[in-house]
Amino acid sequence: MRNSQEPQDFNTSVMPSSLTPVHVAKAADGLNLYDTASHQVSHFVPLRPGEVGIYVCGATVQSSPHIGHIRAAVAFDIVRRWFLKLGYKVTFVRNVTDIDDKILDKAAAAGQRWWARAYYYEREFTEAYNTLGVLPPTVEPRATGHMSDMIDLIQRILDNGHGYVVTDADGKPTGNVYFDVASWPHYGELTHQKQTAEVDEAAAVADRMGPSVDATGDDKYNPVDPADASPDKHDPRDFALWKAPKDTDPEDARWSTPFGVGRPGWHIECSAMSHRYLGDGFDIHGGGLDLRFPHHENEMAQTRAAGYPSAARWMHSAWVTAKGEKMSKSLGTGLSVPSVLAENSAWVVRYALGSVQYRSMLEWSDQALVEAQAAYDRVSNFIERAGVALGGQPSREEVTGISADDLPTDFVAAMNDDVNVSGATAAIFTTIRSGNTLLSQLADRADSEAVQAEVRETLLAVRAMLDTLGLDPLAEPWVSAGAAGGASDGTTETPEHAALEALITEQLNARAEARKARDFAKADQIRDTLAEAGITIEDGLQGSTWSLK
Repeated sequence: MRNSQEPQDFNTSVMPSSLTPVHVAKAADGLNLYDTASHQVSHFVPLRPGEVGIYVCGATVQSSPHIGHIRAAVAFDIVRRWFLKLGYKVTFVRNVTDIDDKILDKAAAAGQRWWARAYYYEREFTEAYNTLGVLPPTVEPRATGHMSDMIDLIQRILDNGHGYVVTDADGKPTGNVYFDVASWPHYGELTHQKQTAEVDEAAAVADRMGPSVDATGDDKYNPVDPADASPDKHDPRDFALWKAPKDTDPEDARWSTPFGVGRPGWHIECSAMSHRYLGDGFDIHGGGLDLRFPHHENEMAQTRAAGYPSAARWMHSAWVTAKGEKMSKSLGTGLSVPSVLAENSAWVVRYALGSVQYRSMLEWSDQALVEAQAAYDRVSNFIERAGVALGGQPSREEVTGISADDLPTDFVAAMNDDVNVSGATAAIFTTIRSGNTLLSQLADRADSEAVQAEVRETLLAVRAMLDTLGLDPLAEPWVSAGAAGGASDGTTETPEHAALEALITEQLNARAEARKARDFAKADQIRDTLAEAGITIEDGLQGSTWSLK
């Protein structure tokens, strides 16, 4: 069974951006990225000039998203945004695993149709991505939509002598098909059998907390697939390409193939979908660190055994930890995205998730959120003050039109250093400090027009750097959400509160007009009068807000 249609190049077939010319920034010459397979940071050169193809393993939509899931999404969103800022055309594929044992078992236990459960939680993931400013992928394929691609890929592996079909006593195929690891001498090249002098501490942590090629054993984060524990395997390392259904599997979770009725193994879907949408070889395969083994090791092996090149570079984001332990629903330490967003603004949560370089473990705590809130206060205060001084903000078109070549050099150097977000954030706050100094000098300088020009240039740089990290407070989704996606306390407004709101709003509007007219004495008088009445005023990018002391 073969597909007559060849994989599509989405940049030339369906992407509107394919019609626009490519202008890759000179800064792209300095980009260096880590490769899990080589254990080295090396210069990035795209397979196709001006274009970057990225495949990132998405969610298995069995239940609600937690912070650990979204950290990986934010990490690779930042990677993608940097490529875009460098001027590349980016095809970004993120799959949805909408059928597996966990989905089937949980749906059965809840009395649900498996596909209905998968779709419900897929929508929850999409809402979480959108709320936290993660750009939508170029294409987001579901596993269930690519059965013919998987069957075709498995047949290629069998034809090349790197897999085997399990048959019953009568010689009929059972539906179980395994990859023959012993037939593939390159197995293990991704996960640390290729030893180097460089110590990869993040990967070493993963090895200690779960199995690798060199350290087999039970993995509490990714339990062994029952099909991979079958006595029918020729070698303990062999893994399922296709597997016969369990007796409890519903009829609509089974597909007929030349090698029997069943459903796909976990790993084959990503090989099939990455090839379908990115073709023969692509630049980057990404995912969480816990996917290195067995998922990505197996994926690399089966893709190459089918006769296709694998990803040129493998990138893995580290875990979110809580008290040193990986955040995981299976361990009871998962923090759901809705519960975190109920108490913190979306901007603050995104900042906290993206506050360290993608390969660094991220310790999740109240302190991390406090620091993120403090960062928002510093950012919004400067942008708001600068906007008042200039009589308005640069347009979004100006912000997004800034090339990487025009950004501060320390920011570019940090982002080119394997997407070192910590260094990039430090560059942002250095620029904000300079901008605040300019604002303090504005009233005392005779050449105020020249200083205003410097303020505007600084403001534009700050917002462009923030936008590269998905954090410009005057961009979507933060603007629509209000107060950078502020959390609601869920209280219902009383008539008394509505009346107070109307009276105070009138005063705030008068204060805003005074500030716009640069009558700061009147603005301060209104603020002080409200303060004497027990009302605290906080100035933000979407205007001023009030609260009772």
